[in-house]
Amino acid sequence: MVVPSSPIDEVMQDVLEQRRKDSLYRYLQVHENLIDFCSNDYLSFARSEKIRQKVNRDAHEINGFSGATGSRSISGNTTYVEDLENFLAKFHQAEAGLIFNSGYDANLGLFSCIAKKDDTIICDELIHASIIDGCRLSYANRFRFAHNNVEDLEKKLRLARGNVFVAVESVYSMDGDMAPIKEIAALCKKYQSHLIVDEAHATGLYGRQGRGLVCHQELENDVFARVITFGKAIGCHGAIITGSKTLRNYLINFARSFIFTTALPLHSLISIKSAYEELMTESFDNTFLHQLIGQFKTGFEGAGDVFLLDSNSAIQSLIIPGNERVRSISKQLQKEGFDVRAILSPSVPFGKERLRISLHMHNTIEQISGLKDAINQILFV
Repeated sequence: MVVPSSPIDEVMQDVLEQRRKDSLYRYLQVHENLIDFCSNDYLSFARSEKIRQKVNRDAHEINGFSGATGSRSISGNTTYVEDLENFLAKFHQAEAGLIFNSGYDANLGLFSCIAKKDDTIICDELIHASIIDGCRLSYANRFRFAHNNVEDLEKKLRLARGNVFVAVESVYSMDGDMAPIKEIAALCKKYQSHLIVDEAHATGLYGRQGRGLVCHQELENDVFARVITFGKAIGCHGAIITGSKTLRNYLINFARSFIFTTALPLHSLISIKSAYEELMTESFDNTFLHQLIGQFKTGFEGAGDVFLLDSNSAIQSLIIPGNERVRSISKQLQKEGFDVRAILSPSVPFGKERLRISLHMHNTIEQISGLKDAINQILFV
């Protein structure tokens, strides 16, 4: 079927063409049989046969293959999801929790409703887009502070009014570095502000049994809310916001991305439960992943405007300025068999375009060495 073009199609096409000329055009890629250095499957749970079998077994036992049929407030609520929320809240050492359909939905719902017109939200300048969008839907005053800069945060806190919320990521999704949560928590306490921590890229990697950086630093009682997503190291989909029972009830009543959407299907909830049960087994050990991180960073070459950002997480970013330049190098690495993706501006600041390299439990020392050799060969020979 051929649909005739309309004036708005022409407008959109012009915008797309300009984006292409500016080297900003996004397109979807399918790469098979490449070595994975781009996914967020840090613990390899998404490809775990053990977890897959458990999910299928449990789903068969409780007929968990149907849709949720409606929102949680109408027909989509079950004893299973409420029990799972209690289980996850206990695991992350929180009083209560509320499951959302994705990390994006969780941040959108939380930040759009938690602060009112006379309140203030202060975010790290590199905070995730979902938090930015949630803040935009709020009527609150908004400030940004320089990345991981406690002194600049304090300056913004002095300007804040009303109820004040400070938002950070425990591990940043593009730079891979960690927020100074202890210092930020102390500052929030000093100014009677409320700290919100997105643990998307820390869950499964830090803390006992992968409870996250907040638990690892024993700051559970100093954080107002945590956003814990399941689409990264947990290997499935969805998210939970943990905090007080009052926060949970507030979100049920005011978080629009929770209220006005069909709930996650039971099969997704079973997947989440099964992944967390794997974290709790005696055999769970993410030490090898941290060994791979050290191996990747050791002896990494850099020159001129090309350098590796300082990160001890599974996210390793190699700065290669220029959208076309970094995209070209990414394509060359894919031809060599390594699935590495380019991150372009404006997704990252201009001049900080990069290869975002993710490391996983399913990678090997040999693959790490091969990737480093390929990068050095392309860049420096």
